[in-house]
Amino acid sequence: MNSDFFEASNYFIQEKKSYHNRYQIFNSKKEGVGSIKLKQTFRKKILKFVLGRAMLPFMLEIRSTNGQLEASISRKGISLISKTIISDSSGKKIGRIKKKISFFKYSFKILNATDEVIAEIIGDRKKRSFIVIDSSKSQIGTIDKKWATAIKRLFKTSDKYNVNIKTNCSHENEKIAILSSAITIDLIIKKSCL
Repeated sequence: MNSDFFEASNYFIQEKKSYHNRYQIFNSKKEGVGSIKLKQTFRKKILKFVLGRAMLPFMLEIRSTNGQLEASISRKGISLISKTIISDSSGKKIGRIKKKISFFKYSFKILNATDEVIAEIIGDRKKRSFIVIDSSKSQIGTIDKKWATAIKRLFKTSDKYNVNIKTNCSHENEKIAILSSAITIDLIIKKSCL
């Protein structure tokens, strides 16, 4: 991969209110560096109302500002237990996300291509903030969410959050898997209906 998209350690994500769930990604200088877009067919949009979004397959694309695909996160099949796959820019599986169900906390294990845990994202439902820990349980990052009020959400931009990750992964694919998961965590939670 020739891109430097995943070289940063600090990302600011801002949801743009639209029917397509589009998020803008900014660097620490508040310059646009990319976007996250939920790809959906018209059929999936209709099925969302019938089956509920937690059961539907989805595809999130992380793209740079020039439109280059950097990574994607997808869930195939119509099921509550479908696997969430992380793919690199060429579509090759580099990992997956395994959610742990809890009433009080969010917990997402990030696994590499051989299903070894490389990181975990843990969050409190009430505080709407997360920590990212590596496989040795050391904190390597935070995701701080600033939730918009209900009125503000109706009219314009809504959710905003900051992803700050310090990773020294020996494998580039592991860093991409961790950062992709952290950057898209809001959409993954919404698609999982947690």
